[in-house]
Amino acid sequence: MNSALLLAFGLVLVIEGVLPLLAPRAWKQTFQRMVEMKDGQLRFIGLASVLVGLLIVLLVY
Repeated sequence: MNSALLLAFGLVLVIEGVLPLLAPRAWKQTFQRMVEMKDGQLRFIGLASVLVGLLIVLLVY
């Protein structure tokens, strides 16, 4: 596997772990709100996240 891909995966895990580490109650509340969302809303959030991520990658690389 490419080392850049492993580095990116590691950074995702670090970033994803910050909120539950520092503010577990807020993390749980956020998850509860997400469970209550409709599928279309979650898909839109996922699409927006992918597009912002791609934009960041294109700007940095």
